[in-house]
Amino acid sequence: MVDFKEITSRDNALVKHIAKLQTSARYRAENREFVAEGLRICKDCIDNGVQIKTLVLTSEFAEKFPEQAAEFAEKAQEKVVVPNAVFGKISDTKTPQGILIIGEIPKKSATDISVTGRYVALENIADPSNLGAVARTAEALGVDGIILSGNGCDPYSPKALRASMGTLLRMPVFVLDNFVSDLKNTGLKLYACVVSGGEIINTVAFAGGSAVLIGNEANGLTDAAVSVSEKVTIPMRGKAESLNAAVAASIAMWELMQ
Repeated sequence: MVDFKEITSRDNALVKHIAKLQTSARYRAENREFVAEGLRICKDCIDNGVQIKTLVLTSEFAEKFPEQAAEFAEKAQEKVVVPNAVFGKISDTKTPQGILIIGEIPKKSATDISVTGRYVALENIADPSNLGAVARTAEALGVDGIILSGNGCDPYSPKALRASMGTLLRMPVFVLDNFVSDLKNTGLKLYACVVSGGEIINTVAFAGGSAVLIGNEANGLTDAAVSVSEKVTIPMRGKAESLNAAVAASIAMWELMQ
């Protein structure tokens, strides 16, 4: 394969680097890199302007999908071909397709959040499946972006990217290390979703620039987040005491976008 470097050793430095990017959120943050695996998610990276640092293919993938392999190769700074055994070491899936990329994590800060936008803000969300579900709903409803606390789950983890079906690559995602103070400084009107004691959510007249806040699956929002927000509550019937975080976020976003 023209312009492709061949790597055959599982002990190669690049192979070890990719394997660590797959498993360590801290390592991804330090390097500002993430791994996208599979044809669909890699295509989402290309279509959404993610800078492709390295493309890794198996020869079988290149033979089966020559047009796609050529398209990805044109965008990548570095191009590598590996045998199936090596790809298995760096893959995060049970049945790998034979393609992955190292992408650069986009640089976005609180200053990029529009004061007139409508956002969902997730504090300390731990489950990447919940994050993925929220992201897909946010995209479907037309929410302007997703705001995350720095100590929640990593939006660029393999599980989160797969759960979001690529949405986390298509929507603006903002990770705030100082979640409460940075949110407060955006100028957005903040609405904290709490189990009880807030205004019933379908009676709220959301301001033009707003964010609905959803908390951790087990503990909800922190007191600090609630203290800077207007409290809203999703009414529940029967004996239900709480809603799944992704379900609560979906209802809150629906009301936000009305």
